[in-house]
Amino acid sequence: FIIAALAMVHLLFLHETGSNNPTGISSDADKIPFHPYYTIKDILGALLLILTLMLLVLFSPDLLGDPDNYTPANPLNTPPHIKPEWYFLFAYAILRSIPNKLGG
Repeated sequence: FIIAALAMVHLLFLHETGSNNPTGISSDADKIPFHPYYTIKDILGALLLILTLMLLVLFSPDLLGDPDNYTPANPLNTPPHIKPEWYFLFAYAILRSIPNKLGG
């Protein structure tokens, strides 16, 4: 929170006085205000990103899915090659290291 507060104070002072130019050349020439131009540009960029994500989710939700998820399951036979996703591999390794008699 301290870094965020210092960043806000820095932006406040920078907004009030403007940026210094160490070469001494006047930089008042071609300036445009931040609020109407860059705010609208950022909002339009965010809306474009959200629209792209919504189109992907609504019209092609299975595009990035694993094809094995669409194979019908056989409740009487468990395949031997089952392996969890990469983010559960650490827990799977811990579970496999415990013998069956102890609850592994």
